[in-house]
Amino acid sequence: MVHCRGVSAAFIFIFVTVLLDMLALGIIVPVLPALVVSFRGGDTASGAAIYGLFGTTWAAMQFIFSPVLGSLSDRFGRRKVILLSNVGLGLDYVLMAAAPSLWWLFVGRVVSGITASSFPTATAYIADVTPPDERAARFGLLGVAFGVGFIVGPAAGGLLGDVSLRAPFWGAAALSLANAAYGFFILPESLPPDRRSPFHWRRANPIGAVRMLRSDPELFALGCAGFCAMLAHDSLPTTFVLYTNYRYGWGQKMVGLVLALVGVASIVVQGGLVGRLVRSFGERKAMAVGLFSGAAAMFLYGLATTGAVFMIGIVMTALYGLATPSLQSLMTRRVAPNEQGQLQGAIGSLNGVANMIAPVLFTGVFAAASGRYRDLQLPGAPFLLAATFLIAALVVGWRVTALRHERSAAL
Repeated sequence: MVHCRGVSAAFIFIFVTVLLDMLALGIIVPVLPALVVSFRGGDTASGAAIYGLFGTTWAAMQFIFSPVLGSLSDRFGRRKVILLSNVGLGLDYVLMAAAPSLWWLFVGRVVSGITASSFPTATAYIADVTPPDERAARFGLLGVAFGVGFIVGPAAGGLLGDVSLRAPFWGAAALSLANAAYGFFILPESLPPDRRSPFHWRRANPIGAVRMLRSDPELFALGCAGFCAMLAHDSLPTTFVLYTNYRYGWGQKMVGLVLALVGVASIVVQGGLVGRLVRSFGERKAMAVGLFSGAAAMFLYGLATTGAVFMIGIVMTALYGLATPSLQSLMTRRVAPNEQGQLQGAIGSLNGVANMIAPVLFTGVFAAASGRYRDLQLPGAPFLLAATFLIAALVVGWRVTALRHERSAAL
């Protein structure tokens, strides 16, 4: 195990790596839809349909390649996979910045989905260099990098987008290539050769990833709980704008301010509270508090008749941030050190499935609730459905960890 001082230094390196990656991804968020529409001659309806295809394809690449890169990192080390992914992302953004047609832009989005699948490798890196009792806190801090990236990135992308729709892609390319250079000189390897495992295609694919989770009943149950939690989480970005505009009449400015507030609250919880609460309650109770808070927030969102009541749910949504780091930490305890990359790849693959299902599921439910079943007066049905997923995750996660918790208490 790496000494505490070494762990802190290694964590800072990987935190900066993930932060720069998320900034690069966030920068293109405000302009990619507009660039797609411009390739369709300004036809918004056609551009929106194609942009939806872009999102689904990106998630599909995550689903397929997360276990591949995770297994490669178990074989060749985390550092090489992270650096190659950063270089690949940088060159891909250059391709998208210079794309002469919609097809080239689509190819760029496919490559982006593949190379961005290195995020599970970064999580495996943290598992390598962090004692088990501290992993939930580290995973929470890693969530801060995601939050900052998606707050600052789109803001920077919007400013660059005023210059040119292509400018944010050049900015993202610069960040990714700078990240690769930073990692090349600074980032140490976290997985020594004697702890690596052979690469096998039968494990480096989504089916193999699920098989790996099924090898341990507790691990599989926690994976299912994590999948339900991720699916529920995606209800917010998928339907937030449609729902708040329909029910409360919120415009783009209000939506942007509320989403920024959600991001800031999440950063405060994951950066400042996850470690403390996990130390006080333990991973199991922290997971339960997070999932319960998330379910309560979703119920409130779905039933809130005014925007002011809706805003109350933001605090509970922030506490929802306890769930994922605690679940991930619980899962890392159930695999060997040379399987951490494969585990994180499997988690990434499950997240990819959730990312593919969520847009169709929740927008479909919202369309039905605001259209055909409008008389029921439940436009918040997508959030009520998300709440049921979180309750299911809470029940499964709590029950599957009960036996091991009782054994630990007995000792």
